[in-house]
Amino acid sequence: MKKQGLQWSFSILGAMMLLFIIAPVLGLLLSSSPAKLFETARDPEVKNSIMLTLGTSMAGTLLFAFAAVPFSWILARYSFPFKKLITAIIDLPVVIPHSAAGIAVLGFISRDTLVGKAGSAVGFNFVGHPAGIMLAMAFVSLPYLINAARDGFISVPERLEKAALTLGASPVRVFFTISLPLAWKNILSGLILMFARGMSEFGAVIIIAYHPMITPVLIYERFTSFGLKYAQPVSVVFILVVLVFFMILRLLLSKTKKS
Repeated sequence: MKKQGLQWSFSILGAMMLLFIIAPVLGLLLSSSPAKLFETARDPEVKNSIMLTLGTSMAGTLLFAFAAVPFSWILARYSFPFKKLITAIIDLPVVIPHSAAGIAVLGFISRDTLVGKAGSAVGFNFVGHPAGIMLAMAFVSLPYLINAARDGFISVPERLEKAALTLGASPVRVFFTISLPLAWKNILSGLILMFARGMSEFGAVIIIAYHPMITPVLIYERFTSFGLKYAQPVSVVFILVVLVFFMILRLLLSKTKKS
């Protein structure tokens, strides 16, 4: 009986938390008529901002994954000086204010920096450019991928890797045929989290590029310029697009876990 009472208490608390999440989102979804949503979905500015948001976040996720995943394996397999400090540095973008993150990235890619000069050499400025948006998104979201991939590699038994090395397999082959496949579920989950976090970023991105507008910036711009009535339909359309996108990604993740 005591166990059932505890279960009911926790279930009620969980229901309250779900209501707290669902109620504002449901209220937002019901705030605009289907005709208004259809009109907003056809708006070229809205469509372009959604495509820009999805594209820059996806590009940043895939680009940085090439370095983040091998680095996560190093963190999972080796002990070295200042490892705890490095782990703390990895988590730093998660805890600093978003505006401060944007200023930090701006100081790294502005025209008078090495990175900014490299961009100028090939004909563009990172500030006010999709590449700058991508870097801002990646900066705040990269820890999610690194931490998820590291946990995945930690879960892979080292004895399997050592056995393969003993049998003559090269370290590269062991990584790609044993470590990576066994940790892939966590890595895929980390990729989804990084993509989602980058796509929802506002504070860091607006410091780097007000134009071209990603959707969070567009929502803010319409709210400050025209009010809640004009910002709500854009928010709803963006939420619906994101919902469909992530249902597909989660379906892919669930199929990966079953295989």
